[in-house]
Amino acid sequence: MTLSPQLEAKFNKLLESYPPGRQRSAMIPMLLYGQDEIGSVTDDLIEEVAGRIGVTALQVNEVLSYYSMLHRKPMGKYHIQVCTNISCLLHDGDKLYEHACKKLGIGHKEATADGQFSLEEVECMGACSWAPAIQVNYDFHHFVTPEQLDRLLDGLKKNAV
Repeated sequence: MTLSPQLEAKFNKLLESYPPGRQRSAMIPMLLYGQDEIGSVTDDLIEEVAGRIGVTALQVNEVLSYYSMLHRKPMGKYHIQVCTNISCLLHDGDKLYEHACKKLGIGHKEATADGQFSLEEVECMGACSWAPAIQVNYDFHHFVTPEQLDRLLDGLKKNAV
């Protein structure tokens, strides 16, 4: 697999930051960086990461199947995660998720036809004091109302054009 120079540098820096025999600790960050660049965790990426950290592709797949933030299919340019865990649920996080589904016309771990948006219902973002919370890619938004979500999505749609 040919990596971009930026991804190659990130992988090398990660591997150098762990002592010999502990490179497998770089697996999740490598998968996340690769996913960010490629759009999903592909078979080629799994093989690449496995080879670099000295584990089998099966071991990488086992980790991949455990962590919900790692995706085998491409997500949208803007990946919207809506928390519906207890604190967010008590502040209508479930209604906010339903609103997002209707607004975008997609459901859990689906992407819009144009590939601009994907949606995911998540369990906890660690933002219980600021519920309901959403995350767009790596940006957090707190105390989100349906109206704020509409404005956010409309703004992202304008940037997508």
